[in-house]
Amino acid sequence: MVPLLAVGHACVDVYQGAVASLVPFFVAERAYGYAAVSGVVLAASLLSSVAQPVFGALTDRRPMPWLLPLSTLLGGVGIALSALGGSYGWTLAFVAVSGVGVAAYHPESARVARAVSGGSHRAMGWFSLGGNVGFALAPLLVAGVDGAGGLALAPLLVVPALVGAVLCLPVVGEGRRQPEAEGEAPVRVADDRGSFLRLSLAVVCRSVVFVGLGTFVSLYAAGRLGGGTAAGTAALVVLYAGGAVGSLLGGALADRWGRVAVARWSYLLTAGALAGLLLVPGPALYGFTALTSMGLYVPFSLQVTLAQDYLPSRIGTASGVTLGLTVSVGGLAAPLVGALADATSLRTALAPLVLMPLLAWLFFRTLPEPVTEAAASPTVAAGAPGS
Repeated sequence: MVPLLAVGHACVDVYQGAVASLVPFFVAERAYGYAAVSGVVLAASLLSSVAQPVFGALTDRRPMPWLLPLSTLLGGVGIALSALGGSYGWTLAFVAVSGVGVAAYHPESARVARAVSGGSHRAMGWFSLGGNVGFALAPLLVAGVDGAGGLALAPLLVVPALVGAVLCLPVVGEGRRQPEAEGEAPVRVADDRGSFLRLSLAVVCRSVVFVGLGTFVSLYAAGRLGGGTAAGTAALVVLYAGGAVGSLLGGALADRWGRVAVARWSYLLTAGALAGLLLVPGPALYGFTALTSMGLYVPFSLQVTLAQDYLPSRIGTASGVTLGLTVSVGGLAAPLVGALADATSLRTALAPLVLMPLLAWLFFRTLPEPVTEAAASPTVAAGAPGS
């Protein structure tokens, strides 16, 4: 069931990656400036920042696996229509609709993935990998469709949503099952809200870097290296593909050294790699982009399971807040980066992002490795993989 969830996750996260992938085409066909395209990213994030925790709280009250196919369709239809909007306002509205769809999908899918995997770090890494693959495919999909016929062919972008909705149908029945449906109920561990808050602040810092790069790295690469949208698309592919590698590494490394330690060191790597991306000239930009992406994504699935273990009584809320902050806060910050880029240069505007991974590292220095329900219950620990 986890592989099916991972593929469905890819089909949904195509539409998170598609927002940034459409940016060069909005600039080319509609003459949007940096501030305007960052406003598009903000529209995708604004409602999501509110809706995702709300959907998480709702799934804590009652499983809602039917949200998976419905939200997948909503995400795809919003993006497909956003490129056809005749005005900037309609573009923002349709992108916002897509953002709500993506927001509705993630808390419930994370709950189901945890339930069917027994909380395994590796399984959650594979689930997260699906989203990274979707991100990585988005620039290729958008470039293939819009590159062939411009924004007029954008309705074809709904195809992954149709595929993902069909793949979600078998999960709907499985998702109705509670994680404690079989066997003895695990010992409950008290919520650690202080650690959850500090973890959330670290996720905020990560979000600002990831969304800022996702919005502007294609334009930055094109300006630094030439090559137009092809160079920009290549940079986005590298950014998202590096994330796929990082997700798998995160689960494997955490099994050996622990989630908190692995996340802490990955953020230090990210700060150095991001500085190299901005300062080292030439095609090395692509190598530093890959390292930055890996550093940002090694902690990704680990942060989700940490949040769930810090708030064991509110799994959906923990997932919704953590996954929501992953994109939403960065989207809120993107217009500031765009406005600074319009006033100075894109490199100058991106330079402050180097501080964000360092702040995330500081927050992780204060976090304990949580005691999980499985660890607290010998009966459950004997049968649960990788908790």
